[in-house]
Amino acid sequence: MTKMNQHEKFMKMAIQLSEENVLNNVGEPFGAVIVKDGKMIAKSANKVTSTNDPTAHAEVSAIRIACKKLKTFDLSGCVIYTSCEPCPMCLSAVYWAKIDTIYYANTKQDAEYIGFSDKFIYDELNKPMDQRKLPIQQMMRDEAQQAFKLWKKKSFTNSLLSTTNNE
Repeated sequence: MTKMNQHEKFMKMAIQLSEENVLNNVGEPFGAVIVKDGKMIAKSANKVTSTNDPTAHAEVSAIRIACKKLKTFDLSGCVIYTSCEPCPMCLSAVYWAKIDTIYYANTKQDAEYIGFSDKFIYDELNKPMDQRKLPIQQMMRDEAQQAFKLWKKKSFTNSLLSTTNNE
């Protein structure tokens, strides 16, 4: 199978998930498939309304399944096929998961046309924090620093141990 045929195969799966989600009244019209070494690792449709979880977008749900299956949070070497250009949350999740490539079908403008607009999020992120609609207030930073100090000490100790063990 050529690379292009392989890409089309997995994109068709993502698109089919999005269609089935609507036809079966399960959720919104979004689907995602994660592939590693030419094999499907995970697939999911959007589950926001069926699970009452605003983070259960198709891409995030597929990432959760892939991480569980591969027993890692690092999906390097994987690609994701999604029926629509990822929203800001999903795009961030793809970056955090270290997925190598995103293939998408519909655009964010296509999604906006049917009532799924992320423009307000992009607009908000471009504003200084004190001008955003959602109030954001920092508090108790000094107390919260303790956990970061513990993590840094733990990370430093672990890096010393791994360096010593590799010598």
